[in-house]
Amino acid sequence: MTSAGEALIPHIPYLRRYARALTGSQQRGDQYVKASLETIIEQVDAEGLAPRPRVALFRMFHDVWVRLAPPQATGSGEAGPEGGSVRRLLASMPRRQRQAFLLRELERFEEADIAQILRTNLEEVDKLLSEARRELTRLPAASILIIEDDPVISMGNAQIVQEMGHRVAGTARTEQEALAAFKATDPDLILADVRLADGSSGLEAVAKIMRTTNVPVVYVTGHPEDVLTGKQLEPTYVIEKPFNPEALKAAISQALSFRDEERETV
Repeated sequence: MTSAGEALIPHIPYLRRYARALTGSQQRGDQYVKASLETIIEQVDAEGLAPRPRVALFRMFHDVWVRLAPPQATGSGEAGPEGGSVRRLLASMPRRQRQAFLLRELERFEEADIAQILRTNLEEVDKLLSEARRELTRLPAASILIIEDDPVISMGNAQIVQEMGHRVAGTARTEQEALAAFKATDPDLILADVRLADGSSGLEAVAKIMRTTNVPVVYVTGHPEDVLTGKQLEPTYVIEKPFNPEALKAAISQALSFRDEERETV
């Protein structure tokens, strides 16, 4: 592997996380990441990456995005038939707003870095962030199932959900509790830990749930690199423990924005 490639390795899992959240799809997000890596390794040497490899990687991703992303959907953002208003709201939000929002709240870039990544200025970044936050407050209220074995974290997650104007559909500490709670509550979104109280797996619990539904899932884990390898069916939305509450809010908002998309076969 080239020295440039080696400089990028620690940052690739987090670019996958961002790309998946931005597209609402593991498959599409990973395709853009692959194209970005191929381009940056061809065009940028290790010396060019040395000062800010993470910023350089995300900037190249956005350069590739501009060339390859499909045209922006259009729509009024007005609520329509049940189940369609969220998708129309997202479609009405320009991509640049979503990009700036996720770069700041999910990936925790400073605004100066976001300006470099999006090849713009601080004034526009500030405007994009303000517009994105304002638009996301219009998301319809949702019911959210929390799968978490630590009672303190579970209570904290519930508080975040309620602060966002959503409702906690139920909580679960094990795989069996999660399956039962989902059946009883039929939530709009699942917030799941990866490792559960009895040694069972949140990933396995959700995999069973997903056999009959396409409800979006936000995973919370202490080791995000373990589930962001790009080699198998993996989560689209991943938050790293310990997390900033704003990062979790960003992931929940984005996941709800895509909740009416069809589940892809990867």
